Amino acid sequence: MRHWTKFQLRLRSLFSRTAVENELDEELRYHVERQIDEDIARGMSPREARDPALREFGGYQQKKEECRDMRGLNFMENLLRDIAFAIRQLRKNLVFSCTAIFMLALGICASVAIFVFVDAALLKPLPYKNPSQLIGVFETGGNCPHCPLSYPDYLDWKKDNKSFTSLDVFSHAGFTVTTRAGAVPARGARVSDGFFKTLGVHPILGRDFYTGEDLPSAPRSAVLAYATWQRRFGGKTGILGQTVVLNGDPYTVIGVLPPEFHFEPAEPSEFWVSFHATNECDLRRSCHFLDGVGRLKTGVSFATAVADVKLIASHLEAEYPGSNKEQGATLVPLTDLIVGNVRPILLVLLGGAGLLLMIATVNVSSLLLVRSESRRREISVRAALGAGRTRLMRQFMAEGLVLVALGSVLGLAGASKLIRLLTALIPADLLAAVPFLNDLSLNAAACVFAGVIVLLSAVLFSVTPALRISLSGIAMGMAEGGRGSAGITWRSLGSKLVVLELATAVVLLVGAGLLGRSLALLLRVDLGLQPDHLATLYLTAPDARYGKDPQSIALERDVVRLMQNIPGVSSVALTTDIPVTHWGDTTWFRIIGRPWHGEHNDTPERDVSSEYFRTLGATLAKGRNFTEDDDKTKPEVVIVNQALANLYFPGQNPIGQHISGLSDPPKPIEIIGVVANIKEGPLDTASQPVLYFPFNQRPSDGFYVLVKTQQVEAELLPAMTSAVRQFDPDIVTIQQLSMADRIDQSQSAWIHRSSAWMVGGFAGMALLLSVIGLYGVIAYSVSQRTREIGIRMALGAQRESVHRLVLREAGVLTTFGIAIGLACSLAVAKLLRDLLFGVQAWDVPTLATVTIVLAIAALVAGYVPARRAAGVNPVEALRTE
Repeated sequence: MRHWTKFQLRLRSLFSRTAVENELDEELRYHVERQIDEDIARGMSPREARDPALREFGGYQQKKEECRDMRGLNFMENLLRDIAFAIRQLRKNLVFSCTAIFMLALGICASVAIFVFVDAALLKPLPYKNPSQLIGVFETGGNCPHCPLSYPDYLDWKKDNKSFTSLDVFSHAGFTVTTRAGAVPARGARVSDGFFKTLGVHPILGRDFYTGEDLPSAPRSAVLAYATWQRRFGGKTGILGQTVVLNGDPYTVIGVLPPEFHFEPAEPSEFWVSFHATNECDLRRSCHFLDGVGRLKTGVSFATAVADVKLIASHLEAEYPGSNKEQGATLVPLTDLIVGNVRPILLVLLGGAGLLLMIATVNVSSLLLVRSESRRREISVRAALGAGRTRLMRQFMAEGLVLVALGSVLGLAGASKLIRLLTALIPADLLAAVPFLNDLSLNAAACVFAGVIVLLSAVLFSVTPALRISLSGIAMGMAEGGRGSAGITWRSLGSKLVVLELATAVVLLVGAGLLGRSLALLLRVDLGLQPDHLATLYLTAPDARYGKDPQSIALERDVVRLMQNIPGVSSVALTTDIPVTHWGDTTWFRIIGRPWHGEHNDTPERDVSSEYFRTLGATLAKGRNFTEDDDKTKPEVVIVNQALANLYFPGQNPIGQHISGLSDPPKPIEIIGVVANIKEGPLDTASQPVLYFPFNQRPSDGFYVLVKTQQVEAELLPAMTSAVRQFDPDIVTIQQLSMADRIDQSQSAWIHRSSAWMVGGFAGMALLLSVIGLYGVIAYSVSQRTREIGIRMALGAQRESVHRLVLREAGVLTTFGIAIGLACSLAVAKLLRDLLFGVQAWDVPTLATVTIVLAIAALVAGYVPARRAAGVNPVEALRTE
C-alpha cells in the first residue's frame, strides 16, 4: 500500500505540477512562519525573527529541491532537460549527428531485415503439432541419397516399422481443372489418408480424409488450400460437397485447410487429393515417386528410427532382389528437409548484417569518444561547479538515447522497405515453394530483436564516453581544454577501434569476393547448349483424348507444326524434362553382353523429339541423331551423353552397343549416338550419365516445347500459348519462359547470386564505414599534432617527410587490420563452403584482391589528412597552443 501511495504521489507530481508546487510552497511557508511565531513569542520583532528563521530552516529553495527529489519530480525534470539539451547539442553539430544517426540506422536496417527472414525460416516453429517428432522418410540407392519410395515399399514400411505412430506419403501433382471457360492449370499433391493427421493439422472447414479414403475403391475427394478456396471459390462455405474436375476425374471437396498451413516439400499446392493407386507406376515396386513423412513414437530416438527403417529396407532387398537390390533407407528431420536449402544463405546474410552492425556501432562509439574528448573542458567546468559523476553520466545517457532513438526509427523504416525489396527479388516459383517467406513484415520477434539492439547500443553510446571522463582529472581538463592527453587517449583507443573495423571489413570483403567468384564460375558453367533465343513452355493435354500412344504422337506432330507456322521460328523440339532443372526421372538399365548380378545402374532418362539436340545447339559427338522414323514399329534406340559413355564404356566406342531395362529376358536398345554433356540438373552439380530416348517410342501427353527463334523470346511466348489454345482449349500451357530466364531464375543461380550481392553490399558498406573511421582517426591525430608538425617544418622538415609521417600511421593501422582480417576470414570462409562453387576458402586471387582494394582505400583515406598536414603554416601552427 505504501509503494502504491508513493507511485500515486509521483504521478500527481508529474501531471498536476501547479497544484503540487502550490502545496509545497504552502507547506514550507507554514514551517517558516511557525519558526517566526516562536521567535516573536521569545521577544523578537517580526523583522528580526524572519532572517534567523530562514537561516535555521536551511534555505528555502534547497528545501524545495529536497522535497522534489523525494517525490521523484527532479529526476524526470532533469531527464527531460537533459534530452532537450542533447537535442540542442546534436542540432549544433549536424554533420556529426547525421553521420552517427545514418551509420546506426544502416546497421539496424540490415540486421533487422535479415532477422525477419531468419525468424520466418529458422526460428519460428513449423505449423504442425509437435514438429520435432516429424521425420522425412526416404530410400537410398546409387547416386541418390534421398530417393522417393515406391507405393508397395511404402505399404511394407508402414506395416513393419516399430518407430512411428503413423507413416504417410505424398507426391507432387499437376492438375488440369475443367471450368466453363476451358481447362486451367493447377498445382496440387496426392496424399495418403492419414497425411494431415500425421502433421496434426485440422481443416477449418469440413473434414479430413477418413481411414481408407485413399484406396482405389473409395470415392475421390479433395481438400482445398485456404488461398484456393478464396481465389477460385470466393470463400463460400457451400463449397463442401461440390465436385471439382481434376485431370478429367471428379473429386468431391470435403474440407478447407487453415490459412497458416504450408508444407514446403509439396508446395505450391492448391488441391490436396486422396491418393489412389490405379496406374501402372503406382502398383510397380520399382517405380519410385512418393515422399514419406512419419511421426516418431514418444521415447523413440532418431538413431533408433534410422536403424529400424534400414532393417526394413534390408528385408525388402532380400525378399525382392529384382526391384530392391542395393536400396537402403534414411531419415531426415522435417525441419531440415523444409529449410535445408535456405538455411546456409540466411545464416551467412545474418552474419554479414551482424558484422555491418558491429562496424556501425564501433564507428558511432568512436565519434562519441572524439566528441567527449573535445568536450573535456566543458565537462570539467560542470564538474567543478558541483555536477556529480552520476549527473554527468546522465547527460551522456540522454545524448545516447536521442541518437539511438533517431537511428532506430530510421533503421526500422528502412528495414520495412528492405524486407519488401528482398521478397520481391525472390523468383515467383521459388517463393511459391517456400510460402513461409511470403508476406513478411516487422513482427513481434523482429521488434524484440530491434529492441535488444537499441538497448545495447544505448548502453554502449551512454557508458563509453562517460567512462572516459575522469573526475580526478578536472584540473587537467580545465588547463588543457581537451588537448594533449585527450589526443593521446583517442589516438590509442581510436586506433584499436579502427583496426577492429578494418579486420571486420576484410572478413566481409573476402566473403563477398568468394561468393562473387563462385557466381561468376557458376554462370560460366558449360551447359552443353545455347540458351539464347530459346523460348520454352510446358503443356499437358487431357488423358481421355491424348493418353494413348498414337494420340500422343499425333499431338506431338500437331504442336510442332503449330510452332513452325509462327513467324520467326527456326526449329522446334519436345522433351519430357527441361535442362537445368533436376537429375530426376531416372531409369535402371544394364549393358547386354556383360555379367549382371541384379545391380541397379540408375540414371536420368529424357524422352526427346528428333530436333531436340539441334534446337538446343547441343553437339552430337558420335553416331547419328533421332529421326521421325524412330517409332514403335522400329527397334528401340537410345543416345547417351558423354558422361555415360566415359563411365560405362571407357576406352570403347559405345555406338552399336546394346543396353536394356531390368526386364527378363532383356529387351535390347541400341546406342546410336553420343551427345556432349547437357546440364540437365542444377548449375552447381556435376554432369551425370543421361539416357535420351526418342519421343515417338515413348510418347507422353505432357511435355516441354522448345522453340528456337530469331526474335526476342518474350515476343514469341504469347504467340506460342495462343496457338496451342486455339488448337484445343482443353490443353493447358504453363511455365512460359525463355531458357535464359529459366537458368537465371533457377534455385542454384538465385542462391549464389543473392548471397553474392547481399554480402557484397554489406562488404561495400563495411569498407566505406571502415575507411571513414580510418580517416577520422588520422585526421584527429593530425589535428592534435599540429604544433609538432609546425615545429618539424620550422626546423626544415620537407612536405614529403610530413606525408610519410602521416601515411605511416595509416599504413600501420591498415596492415594490422588486414592481417587480422585475413586470419579471421580464412576461418569464417569455411562456413561458406555450402555456398561456394569452384573456389576454396583460401582462394589466393580473392585474398590478394581484397588486400589491394583495402590498401588503396586506406591510402586514399590517409592521403587527405597527410596533404592537409603538409600544408600547415609553421607560424600558425605554433600559435595553436
